[in-house]
Amino acid sequence: MITAQRQIAKYVACDYVMSNIAWLLFNIIRFYMPVITSGYVDLISFLLSRNVLIGQLFMPLIMMTVYYLSGYYNVAFFKSRLQELFITIGSVAVNTLILYFTALINDVLPLRVDNYELILILFAVQFVCVYPFRLMITAEATHNIHHRKWQFNTLVIGCGKQALKLTRELNRRTISLGYHVIGYVDIGEGGCSPLLEKPVYKNENLEQLCDEQNVKYIIVAVDDNSHTHLNHVLNMFFPLNRPIKMQSDIFHHLTGRVRLSNIYGQPLVDVSNCAISECGRNMKRLVDIIFSSLALILISPIIAVLAVLIKCDSRGPVIFSQERIGYHHKPFKLFKLRTMYTDAEGDGMPRLSSPGDSRITPLGKWLRKYRLDELPQFWNILKGDMSLVGPRPEREFFIKQIMQRAPYYALMYQIRPGLTSWGMVKYGYARNVDEMIERLQYDVLYLENMSMLVDLKIIIYTIRTVIMGRGM
Repeated sequence: MITAQRQIAKYVACDYVMSNIAWLLFNIIRFYMPVITSGYVDLISFLLSRNVLIGQLFMPLIMMTVYYLSGYYNVAFFKSRLQELFITIGSVAVNTLILYFTALINDVLPLRVDNYELILILFAVQFVCVYPFRLMITAEATHNIHHRKWQFNTLVIGCGKQALKLTRELNRRTISLGYHVIGYVDIGEGGCSPLLEKPVYKNENLEQLCDEQNVKYIIVAVDDNSHTHLNHVLNMFFPLNRPIKMQSDIFHHLTGRVRLSNIYGQPLVDVSNCAISECGRNMKRLVDIIFSSLALILISPIIAVLAVLIKCDSRGPVIFSQERIGYHHKPFKLFKLRTMYTDAEGDGMPRLSSPGDSRITPLGKWLRKYRLDELPQFWNILKGDMSLVGPRPEREFFIKQIMQRAPYYALMYQIRPGLTSWGMVKYGYARNVDEMIERLQYDVLYLENMSMLVDLKIIIYTIRTVIMGRGM
């Protein structure tokens, strides 16, 4: 059985080899184009020239970078061949423009039609070299999955009638979907079906169970489809960091919407990831890395000055850290400049801040007003704990209270929490759980409308909020 890493490695290796061949073929064609004067006597001397050799080394790497950012390598199996075609066309088109303006600008020809011909040849050579081999690898994987040569260990959440029905539907299919059910998890629905043929596991040590059984997918098939119960299940299984599948009718009941990427076979929806393209996901992370790296360099003198002021203002550490819950319900340490006196929660009871809070230092009020206390979180963004834009991370203590009244909060685990958010822009800081739930409505809207353009708008509004001092 092939692993996801090996399958992705096949795509990467094949693309890299074919990208080298594509660039070599294009240079050969370029040499023989009658409208281009290379200045070399023969083809060999042209191909062995310094500029061409440098191009042969670096141009395929540029192509591979674009292929990576397109999100093509994010998914190893269950690729849509139509989507694969469109992704390849799009990434090859981007590569063509990049290569033309970086390596071929000196070949700009007097006639516009000749330039168009050069661009078209570059596009065609890349596409013809790369796409057929991608298609072959995908077709082989699809064939092996459909004929049960490749199966992925799957854990079914639930052990009642729905779990039994789902398993029977998967098993009686002539063409397999790749899910090999290895067991069920009893989450206390009120009794397990005696007709189940696989082991039923207790709802404990789930991470160890998934590791030992090499579980690749989790499918939710519970009898109780209430909002509260389903979100409790998601809250429980997000930390396992595995794709969580759910039947489309249950997903619709949970969120009031249906999102399908594969119309073939049993309609299962991945609820562990939000509805953003793989390209969008990669671009969002790239922007996070670039922006946070530059920000940390630029703001380091500001943080140094603020550190001195904080030390002069009150006793205690400069940097304050606190455990928050992030992507896939994973805890992480969030960093801030300290704005409260030490032992602000000396009794151990978490409390939200509010205007006039006596725990806030004089300098802390000013830092919060202009949100300067958030500056160290660029380090969280660079590490991958957070993103520039996303739902604000909360503490487990408050999440439990929110979940009791708004169980759909579990959907926030689909993305990294953010330094700023739609909720922070439109609503601001929350002083109690009621306000946290009100602000949550904006975060749900963000999940439904995620895009780089929306992120840019939120960042612009955040900058305006900071400049005008509209923080708490």
